[in-house]
Parts: sequence; C-alpha cells; structure tokens
Amino acid sequence: MGKVNRPKLDLTRQLRRKRKIRFLKLSLGGIGGLLLGSLLFHLCVRLPLNQGQPIDAIFVLGGSIQREIHAAQLATQWTDIPILISSGSPVPCVQAIFQKAVIAPQRVWLERCAKSTFENFLFSIPLLKNWQVHRVKMITSVSHLPRAQWLAQILFGSQGIGVEIEALQERGRPGNQESLVKTIVDVSRSFIWAILGQGINLPCQEIFRLDQIDPLAHSTLNQPHCERIF
Repeated sequence: MGKVNRPKLDLTRQLRRKRKIRFLKLSLGGIGGLLLGSLLFHLCVRLPLNQGQPIDAIFVLGGSIQREIHAAQLATQWTDIPILISSGSPVPCVQAIFQKAVIAPQRVWLERCAKSTFENFLFSIPLLKNWQVHRVKMITSVSHLPRAQWLAQILFGSQGIGVEIEALQERGRPGNQESLVKTIVDVSRSFIWAILGQGINLPCQEIFRLDQIDPLAHSTLNQPHCERIF
C-alpha cells in the first residue's frame, strides 16, 4: 500500500511547492509594482510640482566648515525654515557659527549617523519627509561635484523633493576627495535605493536639535580652531 500511495504524495508535494512559488512570485511582483508605481508618482507628479515651490529647508553636506558658515548666512534670508547639517563639524564649532549669525538654535539639526555622502542622503531624507519638505537648498562644494549633484537629483527626486544646489568655491582643501570609482559606486547604489527607499526608511538615532545639546558634554579641544575661522 505504501508503494501505491507514494506517487500521490509526491504529486501533492509538487503541487504545494508550485503554489508556494507562484504565490512568492505574485507577492514579489506586487511589491515591485507598488515600489515602481510610487517612484513614478514621485518623479512624474510630485517632483515637478515641488521643484517650483519655495525653499523650505537648508541641507548641508558635511565635509567643510565653510559650508556651515554659508548655511548660517543663508538662514538669515529664510527666517522660519530648518537647517539640517549631516555629519558636520564638531558641536562647539556649529554652535559658534550659528550664535555669531544670530540664528535660533531651535532651527538647527545635526545628523551624526552618516559616514559617506550616500549616507548623508540616506539618513537625512526620513527627517526631511517628516518635516514635509517640498524643496531644499543643498550646500556643498565645487570640489564635491558632480557626485553630490547626481545623488541629490536621484535620491531627493525619487521622494519627490525638489532641490536647489549651491556649490561653494572654497579655500584650502575640503574633506571630499572625488574619484571615478567612488562616483560610480555611489550613483549605482543611489539608483537601487531610489526604488527600495519607496518602502523603507532608515531613520538615524543620532539626530539632535542644537538647543538640546549640552555643550559641556562635548570636547572643547576644537574651539580654538573654530575661533580662527571668524
């Protein structure tokens, strides 16, 4: 009897396996369709609309303190929008810069998770989305182009966020060394994340508002360096 029933059991298992594979394919296809549909909506509907909206946030790519100084100067023109600095200078330097520009510390946010330009966008976008930002002013350096520009257009654009880029011609040597390999890698993973980021957010656990930071908790060894800037 066992030999007679075995083909039936094998056939049943094969049918179940095929159903599982079919269900998995349909699920993946549905998820992929939703992600692509969201991406197309952001690119074709939200981005064209938001690109014409007023600037409602300032976004600073870390790598040079001159960018933060420039952001503080710009912040005096827009008196009610937030400033997000991703992987910027030491806290005492940032505090000194915005105190000198008489910018309320409640407007300044520091993101400390990012270790690369790609991660600058990766960890900052969830906060910008939470703020319901339509269009950002991004501060970087001429030496950081075109990589920073391409990443901004891909990653911000994939979320429907318009961007206006201001690149500084800086003195000295900014903390970004461009290379073809680095550009290819960052642009490639940005295209991938443009799709995955429709359904996934990676919020940073180290985002602080400037007025919430205790200056005594941070080293003051960099303070003389900050003072020389002014």
